[in-house]
Parts: sequence; C-alpha cells; structure tokens
Amino acid sequence: MAAVTGALGALRLNPTNAATFHAEPPRLCSFNSQGHRRKPCRNVRCQSSLTNQQQQQKDIPLFSEPENRLIDALIGIQGRGKSASPQQLNEVEQAVRVLEGLEGLPDPTELELIEGRWQLMFTTRPGTASPIQRTFVGVDFFKVFQEVYLRTDDPRVSNVVVFSDAVGELKVEAAASIANGKRILFQFDKAAFSLKFLPFKVPYPVPFRLLGDEAKGWLDTTYLSPSGNLRISRGNKGTTFVLQKETEPRQRLLSAISTGTQVMEAIEEFLRANDNVGQSEQELVEGEWQMVWSSQTETDSWIENAANGLMGKQIVKSNGQLKFVVDMLLGLKFSMSGTFEKSSSSSSSSTYSVIMDDAAIIGGAFGYPIELQTKMDFELLYTDSKVRISRGYNRILFVHVRVDGTTVQK
Repeated sequence: MAAVTGALGALRLNPTNAATFHAEPPRLCSFNSQGHRRKPCRNVRCQSSLTNQQQQQKDIPLFSEPENRLIDALIGIQGRGKSASPQQLNEVEQAVRVLEGLEGLPDPTELELIEGRWQLMFTTRPGTASPIQRTFVGVDFFKVFQEVYLRTDDPRVSNVVVFSDAVGELKVEAAASIANGKRILFQFDKAAFSLKFLPFKVPYPVPFRLLGDEAKGWLDTTYLSPSGNLRISRGNKGTTFVLQKETEPRQRLLSAISTGTQVMEAIEEFLRANDNVGQSEQELVEGEWQMVWSSQTETDSWIENAANGLMGKQIVKSNGQLKFVVDMLLGLKFSMSGTFEKSSSSSSSSTYSVIMDDAAIIGGAFGYPIELQTKMDFELLYTDSKVRISRGYNRILFVHVRVDGTTVQK
C-alpha cells in the first residue's frame, strides 16, 4: 500500500503567478479536461491574468541548464531508478539537490499549472514501497502518470499505470486537499482497471476503507520549474519523485524503445530534428556504452552477434581502442578488443573503420582465448554525451546509452 503512495508521489506541477483579486461576485472560468467544474474566479481580471501567464510560459525555455543536468542524469537509468547504479543514483541526487536549492516557483500548490497529467521519470525505492510501486513502476514497458486536479468540486490526485494503448490502464484515485503552499494531502478511496477488451471497469481489490491511516499520505513539491515542465516531489514515506509534463527528444526516443512501439519512426523523427548535428563531423565519445536497441532482423550464432557488437556493451577509449563486453551465464563474460580510426575510404567524416581481433571468454582472473576477427565500417548518425545512434555491421542501426557517468559535456 505504501507504494500506491509511492506511485502517487510522482505528482507534477505547473506554474501560475498569484493574482490580486477584488471582492466581486464569483465568476465561473471553465471546466477541466476531466469534466469537473473549476472553482470560480473572484475577478474578471482572472482571465487576463491567466492569459498573461500563458504568454509568459511561451517565452520560457523548455528546460533550464540545471534542469537539463538532471535530465542527463536520468538518461539510461532503467526501471525509473529500480536498476540504477550507485553512481547514477548519486548523479541524480546531486542534480535534485541543486534544483531544490534554487527553490523554483513559490507556493506551487496554489498555482494553476499544478494541474494536469505528469509522467513519472524517476523515483527512489524505499522498503516501504507499496505493491503498485514494486509491481508496476519498475517496468519500463509501462508508462506511469499522475493526474492532479485540485481546482474542481471534487479535488483529486490519481496514479495511472498505462499498460499499452491496446490493453488499457489501472487508475488509483485519491481525494485531495491543499495543506499549504507546498503540501497536498490525499486519501486513496477507489481504483479500477480500464481494459480495452472489456466494456466495464474491473475494481482493483484493495479495501481502502479498511486501511485507515495507511490509505492517507502527503506530497511536498520541493521544486517546480518556471516552465511548468519539471517537478520534484517528496512523499510521506521518504520517497523522492521526478516528474515531467514535457519530455525532451532523447527521452521520447528511449521511451519508444522501452515500450517497443514505433522505434524506427522515433529514430527517424529524432534524426530529422537533429539534422544539423548529423551534417557535422562527429567523434566517438569515450566511455561505456550499453546497446539498448538494434534493427537486426536475422539472428546469427550467439558468438557472431557478440563479435559484431549486436549485444552488450561497448567501451570506447580515447587512444583508438574499442572493446565489446557481453555478460554470459554464471558470471562469465565475452570480451573482444580491437581498434577504430576514421575511415579514409568513406565520403562521410563520421565513418570509422573497426577491426576487432582479440576475443576471449572471461571468468574471474582467467580467460579462454577465441579465434575471431571482425572488420566493419561504423557510421555515427548522432552522438552526445549520453545517447548515440549509429549504423554498423550489415547496415544495422544501433542505439547506445552511455552508462558510466555524464562528465563529458555535450
């Protein structure tokens, strides 16, 4: 149950400046997207104030430099933090502390932009995590959102786990109220599965009324970005959440890969959006790069896949050394080393010639050499300090994510 609270903690906010109101009769402003009537504005100036704020939002960059540092730290983390390495967790925590120190927009719970649907990008996972958090939040294939609607006759905060567009979703709802400028109080009271293949909702079997205080909690928003696109929250169970309304292009690409939906389309869209980068000369960035996707359609033998870089990790060194590493069973690893250099036979300035000729099966301090040699051309289509798209063996497309830190600047 604590993780129902956990997933709930993914709550996101949006900024709106406070307006000065005069004592005039209430005026209905609008209905929200859920069909709930919004609380009335107290002055006709409310509409113009919101219009001014919306115009100001357009002038604010999607993400600031400190926010981009947090996003960079999130790139490559699996399971929204479940499988993060100690180094990755440290980078995220440092970026979170920097943003919390900047404070962001004041009194976020009072702002109009707190409302809407927020996507959960990262969460710490304390031992108090609820069954929902343990079961669904760590699965990249599922998308997890939080919906926040406070300016209605029935204020609510809801956790939504979207299994897929074809299957449906699970929605866990809580009655909500504002405690102060940062804190939202909530109490879970209903939940149900909405499945595409059923004409009715299936109740989620949790007796919220019998849980008492276990169904209650609170969320503090410790940072809300001026653009309203990034929020950091901390829950009553000690969990930290990072949520976004707008994701940046690399995140959208990796989301398509994690869900396995329209990956080629996402890659093509991403490359078009970064066409100016693709036309310039690009360099292989040193570090450890994990392969997260390839367009391979035919499977050769396991050893040939490993030797051609179709699985596992690539380690790039600044001296022109390259290594493929693939984890096998029982602690064994396949390792293959070689060299890379700019290709003189290609018209592309971002094409490399690769020769891999030193292979072995490694177990602890021992290695068993294997007679293998691989030669290929390797073309960089896009690279920054965290994400790399390339075309390699047999013109297969690859997407790699850098997993050894973010010390290299874009």
